[in-house]
Amino acid sequence: MLMHNKISDIESGQVLQVLATDPSTTRDIPKFCLFLGHELLSQTEVDGHYQYMIRKG
Repeated sequence: MLMHNKISDIESGQVLQVLATDPSTTRDIPKFCLFLGHELLSQTEVDGHYQYMIRKG
C-alpha cells in the first residue's frame, strides 16, 4: 500500500526506487507493475535485500 501511495505522488515517466527485505516482493512487485501499467526497470537481490527500479506508466 505504501508503494502504491508513493507511485501516485510522482509524474508519469519518473522512476521510483523501492527497497525491501521481504522475499515475497519478488512476486508482488512485478505483478503490481504489470497490473497497473508501470515498467519494472530492474530487480536485484543482495544478501536478502531487494531493490526495484520502477518507471511510472
